Amino acid sequence: MENQFHAIINANKPVLVDFYATWCGPCQMLLPVLKQVKDNLGERITILKIDTDKNHDLANKYNVRGVPTMILFKNGKQLWRQSGLLTKEQILGNIIKESN
Repeated sequence: MENQFHAIINANKPVLVDFYATWCGPCQMLLPVLKQVKDNLGERITILKIDTDKNHDLANKYNVRGVPTMILFKNGKQLWRQSGLLTKEQILGNIIKESN
C-alpha cells in the first residue's frame, strides 16, 4: 500500500488525502463534502481515502493523530493539512490557494 500511496502523491496534479476511520462520526459527515469537492474540481484533483485503522504505518509516517485529517500533496510535497470537519468552500479555497 505504501508504494502505491507514494506513486499517487507524487503526481503532477493535486492529491487530497483524507485520513479517516470508519467509526468516526465527523469522517462520515465529510464524505458528501469530499464528493462535492471532487464534483467541483473533476479531473484536476485526486482524492484518496486512507483508513487509519488499516494503515497505521502511513498514519504514523504523516503524524496523523486525529481523524479526519486531510493533507494536500502535489509532486510528493505536502502543501496543506487540516484536521477536523471543514466545509466544501474551506476545502476548495485551500486547494486552489495552495496548488497554484
